[in-house]
Amino acid sequence: MKRLLLSLALLPLTLVAADRPNVLWITNEDHGPHMGCYGDDYATTPNIDELAAKGMLYKMAWSNAPVCAAARTTLIAGMYSPSTGGQHMRSMVPFPEGKKMYPQFLREAGYYCTNCSKEDYNLTKPGVVWDESSRNGHWKNRPDGAPFFAIFNCTLSHESKLRVRPHKAIHDPAKVRVPAYHPDTPEVRQDWAQYYDTVTQADAEAGKVLKEVADAGLADDTIVFFYADHGSGMSRNKRWPSNSGLHVPMVVYFPEKWKHLAPKEYEVGGKSDRLVSFVDLAPTLLSVVGIQPPEWMQGRAFAGEHQVDGPEFMHGFRGRMDERYDMVRSVTDGRFVYLRNYMPHLSQGQHVNYQFETPSTATWRAFYDAGKLTAAQSRFWNTPKESEELYDLETDPDEVENLISSPKHQAIIKRLRGAMKAQVFAIRDTGFLPEGEMHRRSAGKAPYDMAHDDGQYPLMDIFEAAELATTVIPDDSGRIKALMAGKDPAVRYWGSMGMLIRGKEAVGSVSGDLEKAMNSDDSPEVRIASAWALAEHGTGEAQESAAKVLLDLANWQKTENVFTSLAAMTAIDNLTSAVKPSVETIKALPTKGKSPDGRYSGYIGNLIKSYGWDQEVKPLQ
Repeated sequence: MKRLLLSLALLPLTLVAADRPNVLWITNEDHGPHMGCYGDDYATTPNIDELAAKGMLYKMAWSNAPVCAAARTTLIAGMYSPSTGGQHMRSMVPFPEGKKMYPQFLREAGYYCTNCSKEDYNLTKPGVVWDESSRNGHWKNRPDGAPFFAIFNCTLSHESKLRVRPHKAIHDPAKVRVPAYHPDTPEVRQDWAQYYDTVTQADAEAGKVLKEVADAGLADDTIVFFYADHGSGMSRNKRWPSNSGLHVPMVVYFPEKWKHLAPKEYEVGGKSDRLVSFVDLAPTLLSVVGIQPPEWMQGRAFAGEHQVDGPEFMHGFRGRMDERYDMVRSVTDGRFVYLRNYMPHLSQGQHVNYQFETPSTATWRAFYDAGKLTAAQSRFWNTPKESEELYDLETDPDEVENLISSPKHQAIIKRLRGAMKAQVFAIRDTGFLPEGEMHRRSAGKAPYDMAHDDGQYPLMDIFEAAELATTVIPDDSGRIKALMAGKDPAVRYWGSMGMLIRGKEAVGSVSGDLEKAMNSDDSPEVRIASAWALAEHGTGEAQESAAKVLLDLANWQKTENVFTSLAAMTAIDNLTSAVKPSVETIKALPTKGKSPDGRYSGYIGNLIKSYGWDQEVKPLQ
């Protein structure tokens, strides 16, 4: 008997796990639910339509982030990126202590895990994550008897493909539906039609992956998930955390043998009303293969042995997008979408260099500058933007009619606003710290671990400061001034930002306090926010001195801190032309310096390259 037990103990883990299902994820880039199975008659997507007909689709799935790296960071960790500090595009922060990325759980359970081919996480990997993660990653390379988990990621629908010319058309631009937020121009129609063409091409690639599994005789043993990483690559979809940027297709297929692991509402050809988002995928995958998801994962399993009831809300976020800072939080109950803008002084359409390579983006901006847009089409470019937004997807699927002031929607606003605030504290949202401040407080540890220490991160104080600073109420400047004297630098930062947001009169009332903060605060972010307020809304020598302080802090060689220089350049580029440094002065700034990761290396150069893109820039007098 002892020999038998010993022999069983020595069996390879792959054999113990051999009767578990294979799991295949087919992922596309940069496309929303513009597919036939989602009722889009213009789309041509026969392969995923067929998968949905024999499987089930989720009518409302969100990617949590409207850009690839932040979305995948939420997915790979099973935690919202603002919880881990990985919300900023192409950042790189340490993974939380003692936790794992979901493939590591599967590999320990005997799964052969491959990723073909993109990772693009904003978190450092805690050890070996994949058996193979490259263009060569494939389930066919697994050991005999091992179940597989395989991702095949298709880039054919990526934003960059919208710009390829010449292009062989599949869809007629004349028949495309132009959403209410875009102007109806030839360039917009061409880009939308070409987007649909790329979705068709990606669908064909998905068909090849499915056929390969079937030809290998594995279809009956393989559970399939299909989804895209965020909304389409069109502007006001990608990078913006409303439904247009977060709503993605999500189709699942469970073969007969494995239907006992399917979602409880699963039926062939069905459409689920359950709200699902990327944070749910890691715990769902673990549940499907028989692993109890750890409590620290923030999503909810919607399939497998450990599936639980669905959430009442889904959450989205926007942090830094390449070289441009912003901070937005969004929440939906499936019908209404609420957005909270914590940088209302910046437009939705900040000049991200990569985004402006798409022809329709440049045309859209040109029409705005020429005054040729409707109010709905102008909102993307307007400065300032509203601090709060509410949209009814049932009556306004394009999200162009902001209902935030509607008397009959106040109960809904209160409910969604409350859900957003509850989420901030549930995940210990690190986004209320400027990026540089987050890294300083986290020195030697992960931002996630820092944020769970209230001594290091007094979230209540900082959150309340951010709320007060970015919600303009008459006669509240005295309360904002009190923030400027706060003990915590993040509170002081929001105090100075609050004055900037309130404009000339508010800045004039505390100009001495702002000058003191600009010149002597030990936080670079407080100095930048104070200088920005004075340069934009101050007068005389204080205004010009502030612009020069910003210029000094924008010099990457001097600061030796990429976050300081990014923040200072953001302020400079948003100053009125009267106090902007000259183009020649900006072009002379260094584009290289110290940073925690090489992925930051091009951002200062991008800001310098696009400096003054939206207005004539005059040199300081």
